[in-house]
Amino acid sequence: MRRKWNNRRTGARYEQVAGAYLESQGYRILQYNYRCRQGEIDIVARDGEVLVFCEVKFRRDLSSGLPEEAVNYRKQRVISKCALHYLTVHGLSEVQCRFDVIGILGGGEDVEHSFSSIRLYKNAFDYRE
Repeated sequence: MRRKWNNRRTGARYEQVAGAYLESQGYRILQYNYRCRQGEIDIVARDGEVLVFCEVKFRRDLSSGLPEEAVNYRKQRVISKCALHYLTVHGLSEVQCRFDVIGILGGGEDVEHSFSSIRLYKNAFDYRE
């Protein structure tokens, strides 16, 4: 159980790094870790008038591939279902939205200064049924 807790804590720290990066790009963070029965969305934000659902992926190195490659079709479906739930609950059926992915590579104990790259993929995928 300890490993799962450490992974969650590490994930949460890198989500904060991703949020700060998004803010530097002009996004306004609305919520971290939106959870519903269908799953979870790491960051919900606004980029101008567009509502953005962001998935954050972190990898210490390239041994498992690029972090953003982990956002496969199955994960995209989960995020899509969560986004639909968010839109329904908040009465936002007419709002333009998109799905972004943030990949963070590198890492260590000092999260703020330990990653080697951060990449933002705007409109990374379409809604998946």
